[in-house]
Amino acid sequence: MVLSRGVCALSKLRSRVDQRSSCGYFVRWLQTQTSSDLDLHSQLKELIPQQQERLKKLKSEHGKVQLGNITVDMVLGGMRGMTGLLWETSLLDPDEGIRFRGLSIPECQKLLPAAKPNGEPLPEGLLWLLLTGKVPTKEQVAGLSKELQSRATVPDHVYKAIDALPVSAHPMTQFATGVMALQVQSEFQKAYEQGISKSKYWEPTYEDSLSLIAQVPIVASYVYHRIYKNGQVIPKDDSLDYGANFAHMLGFDSPEMHELMRLYVTIHSDHEGGNVSAHTGHLVASALSDPYLSFAAALNGLAGPLHGLANQEVLLWIKSVVDECSENITTEQLKDYVWKTLKGGKVVPGFGHGVLRKTDPRYTCQREFALKHLPDDPLFQLVSKLYEVVPPILTELGKVKNPWPNVDAHSGVLLNHYGLTEARYYTVLFGVSRAIGICSQLIWDRALGLPLERPKSVTMEWLENYCKK
Repeated sequence: MVLSRGVCALSKLRSRVDQRSSCGYFVRWLQTQTSSDLDLHSQLKELIPQQQERLKKLKSEHGKVQLGNITVDMVLGGMRGMTGLLWETSLLDPDEGIRFRGLSIPECQKLLPAAKPNGEPLPEGLLWLLLTGKVPTKEQVAGLSKELQSRATVPDHVYKAIDALPVSAHPMTQFATGVMALQVQSEFQKAYEQGISKSKYWEPTYEDSLSLIAQVPIVASYVYHRIYKNGQVIPKDDSLDYGANFAHMLGFDSPEMHELMRLYVTIHSDHEGGNVSAHTGHLVASALSDPYLSFAAALNGLAGPLHGLANQEVLLWIKSVVDECSENITTEQLKDYVWKTLKGGKVVPGFGHGVLRKTDPRYTCQREFALKHLPDDPLFQLVSKLYEVVPPILTELGKVKNPWPNVDAHSGVLLNHYGLTEARYYTVLFGVSRAIGICSQLIWDRALGLPLERPKSVTMEWLENYCKK
């Protein structure tokens, strides 16, 4: 297994062009460190023994400490509110929102390197932060960006696997198929078959994870052009960073769209471990499935209407409002439409969250982007009206714990403004972003030797009998 890579040779792909709250002071301490070492692998190799000892101490000194009581409601309610996973890369607070290694989204926007002054954070910087707990330097981010570029080649059989599907297949079906086809190159699978020591599991996992992160924008852009642009693939541009290059391969080269994609990938990358896609990836990986298999499983969870597919539903719903009531809809008309939706047994997509109890900070930063770059966009103005109208109605309805907008309430309007209007494709963008968070945690799963996940299940009869005691 090769642990240090040079620049990969470009593959000939038939007639195609190659693509491409803080947990404590310990975390805060890590974030303030600087390093002259530009190599991410070396950074991890230095950090892992410290974290292994930390986990060992936590288990030996506090292994029997109770974290809460499990109720029947939790068992029957999708395990909501049940603490049962270790997820190092991010933590979600119901009132404060997501923190990446202890840093809020505004802090990430301020501290992580950007492509231009006062610009949006580079996704490569967030990847470094998630893996190391440290805010990287511009030089470290540039080095990581080059490493990802060197790994950004996709073998021809991946395209053949996608091409075996009807063009009409959902973009997420085609994307997940492409990721599964990438699995044949898994370094972890090869190393495991050769009898690698458990203490070294993290190294081929690192190799697979960085390659996967580098490859998914290429696969995703291929799916986009296959479905919507008659298969006219746009080659990657190694002069661009991760987010800008993804936008470029999709066919969007305006500086603002590049900035939007940097922001989009960064804020969609990770949302602690209990959501469907993250938990699925962790669960499958706990069986020592390699990153490709684990991430493909995560994508299938992300494709569900109650998870990642919601971002496409939001824009479609907003456009239905415009079609029926026009862009100049009044506040009263909008209230009537919202009530009509709810009384029809449907939900207003983009509002509410399984954990959050306030406005999603991922929504807020997208709103700030819109106010800066597209304040007069009619759909943005409609989204702003929805922010005023929907929460009071949902509160009056009394059936939701969180009436506030989530990340999906805004992203589609931004993408639509810059020309990416194909709502069915939006979840693929989410999937590309989520590779960064899931793969970062997966490397730490292997480094910390986390075990096979195997919770206990019970029947209704068991619950009935237990409750009678």
